[in-house]
Amino acid sequence: MWSEFKQFISRGNVFDLAVAVIIGSAFGQIVESLVEDMMMPAIGILFGGINFEGLHLRIGAEVIELGKFVGSFVDFLLIAMSVFLMVKVVNRLKGGDQPYKVKQTTNLEVLQEIRDILKDDQEVRLEKSSKTRDFLTKSGMKIQMRTDRKSK
Repeated sequence: MWSEFKQFISRGNVFDLAVAVIIGSAFGQIVESLVEDMMMPAIGILFGGINFEGLHLRIGAEVIELGKFVGSFVDFLLIAMSVFLMVKVVNRLKGGDQPYKVKQTTNLEVLQEIRDILKDDQEVRLEKSSKTRDFLTKSGMKIQMRTDRKSK
């Protein structure tokens, strides 16, 4: 069991996840400060200092805190909007604002690429020590071919 645990911990995924959680926590504090310290006071000024905390509905002995729910909902919307805007800014700075282009590859195109690779393989002689040769097709598919075939 100890060896399985060491194998699990030594995988890169666990460390990547730990780093992501730590950075996510720090980013959460930034977003929380943005919403609480900058956006909420600005919204309070715009709407005349409305505070939803006191809004409640009393039914018998029970109290339904509508104001807390509305405040939490507004906080969620502001947090979601600020995260969206931060991601947009970072993507624009990185130059990743262009849409991704996905090339659809048909079976015919893949077969033509394989044919071309086979044709190139006949022309190129590899050293005897290598038993396999890897090819990367135009579509990104990796093909491994044996080179120890006897030619007719």
